[in-house]
Amino acid sequence: MEMDDANILVQCDFEVFGHVQGCGFTKYCRDNCLNAGIRGWVKNSKRGTIVGKMQGLKPEIDKMVDWLRHIGSPGSKIERVEFENWITISRYDYKDYQIRF
Repeated sequence: MEMDDANILVQCDFEVFGHVQGCGFTKYCRDNCLNAGIRGWVKNSKRGTIVGKMQGLKPEIDKMVDWLRHIGSPGSKIERVEFENWITISRYDYKDYQIRF
């Protein structure tokens, strides 16, 4: 019996490069994740990037991957996004999606 992608929980780490700090990127990221039922965290890094972790249903994570790659916050200029540590998970480790400092 194959599991439907819609019911698979996945997790990944991400880092967004470009002009992504000082333009509300973390707030927009958090709001989009909360609206999609994605859990985890996002923060500004010391090297001028945005880093975070997402946990959620695969179709919602796929939409957020697209948002991180191509849309972002108003005023941001995304150069590239790196995704790593993709795994399937059996349960959430976070209760919501938060901005970390």
